[in-house]
Parts: sequence; C-alpha cells; structure tokens
Amino acid sequence: MSHIRAVIFDIGGVVMRSPFIAIAAYEKQLGLPENYLNCSIVERGPNGAWQKFERGELSLLPFYDAFTRDLSDTTNGNKWYTAYCERKDIVCPELPMTLNVDGRELFGSMMREAGVFDPHVLRAIRRIRASGKYKIIALTNNFARTSTENPIPQPELEFLGWNREGATPARLRGLFDDFCDSSELGSRKPEKRFYQIALERNSLRAEEVVFLDDIGINLKAAKELGMETIHVPIGGTLAATKKLEAKLGIDLTSHPMEEEITIAAKL
Repeated sequence: MSHIRAVIFDIGGVVMRSPFIAIAAYEKQLGLPENYLNCSIVERGPNGAWQKFERGELSLLPFYDAFTRDLSDTTNGNKWYTAYCERKDIVCPELPMTLNVDGRELFGSMMREAGVFDPHVLRAIRRIRASGKYKIIALTNNFARTSTENPIPQPELEFLGWNREGATPARLRGLFDDFCDSSELGSRKPEKRFYQIALERNSLRAEEVVFLDDIGINLKAAKELGMETIHVPIGGTLAATKKLEAKLGIDLTSHPMEEEITIAAKL
C-alpha cells in the first residue's frame, strides 16, 4: 500500500515466542483457572509491579518481591477474576482462598519462553528489509534499562535466558531501524504517549504505519491513533504475516531461501 512507510512490531508474542505460554503453564501448575494471573497483572493498573518494571521504575530483585506480592493477593485477584468471568459471560470456577506465587520463578519461565524467535515473523522482517521500501521499528514493553543499570549476577542472567546481553541482545536489536523500549523511554503500551514517541522519533504519521501486536488493548490504542493494525494470536504468526504481506505487496511467507535458513540458524 503506497501510503505505508513503516511496520512496527511488538517483540514478545510476535517477533519472539509469547510469554503467555509460560503464564498458562504456571496457572495450570497451581491449579488456577485460565487467565487468573493475567487478570491480576493487568488489573493492577499503572502501579502494579509488572507495569513499574516495564517503565524502568523497579530493578530486578525488588521487582521479584513486588511481583510475588501482587500475584499472591487473592483478595483482589478473586475480585478481578470474577469480574472477568462476568464480562466473558462464563461460569466462574472455584477460586483460591490463598495463593503462593513465586514471582522469580514465573518471570524466569516467561523470559526463557520468550527467548526464541518466531520463524515466520523473522523471515518477514528480513524480506521487508531486503525490499528497502519500509522502515522497521520495534515497540516493546521491555526491561532493557532495568537489566543494565543495576548489574545482574551471571547466574541470574542464565536463569532468565539473558546470558551476558540482558533482555535485548544485539541480534534482536539489529533487526530494527529503531528499537523503542518502554523501560528506556519511561512509557509503555497501551499508553498513547509511547506510540507517539515512536512516531516522532521516526518522522512518521500514524496513518503511515502498520502495527502488529498480540494484545487487544495495545492494538486498540494504536488504532485510535490512526495506525493500521494486525492481531497476532498465539499460534497465528503465519496468518498474521500473510495479512501483512497483503498490505505491503511483498512476498513474506513463501518457502524460505537458503540464506534465510542460514541467518535464522545463527540467531
């Protein structure tokens, strides 16, 4: 489409595997209903441990403690999950009276899960770059500043799957013309200021952008600003890249060429 000048990608759940896979597994391990912990994370609002960490307001170890407290709070967790069931018009199951969430263990499993590139999106990014027609931007709720300003011991980096490069290794940043990280910019999705910063930094108007994300509320904020959006559900990256292919008029999904296989293997 001639008016599109840039593609903006979310990272976790789009470029990389979704951390929600690890959350679902942890909920199952604790015998919690599906999306119980997700509700607790989201409904905390801007003052939740997760939200503060993504804005770079908490370093890693204090985050672990705060995340543990937030998700072990059944008084609010049960209230929020009951409201979620009402919104979804589903029967609310029996909810826990007490809960002992290990914030470090959960976050670690999320980060290790999210450390794997999605092959369909990776191939699409490489082909968009090869076309030379579009700017490629990352817009991610992330932890880069919190993983560099306060040095993390090597064993902890290994536990998180971050090795020596922290939350955003060079091989990831190198895919993009600009990498907009919430912890570095002090704002996060779905705050519209975060999207506007990305647009201003790249001299773009919202209507010149296609934005891909796995979370509905993030897509809603982008659409309200005037961006074109593509939802990327878990397991739906190939279908999403086909939609992007149709918007850009570039082959993003056919069989990978030999050099693309080599690049993916190195990553």
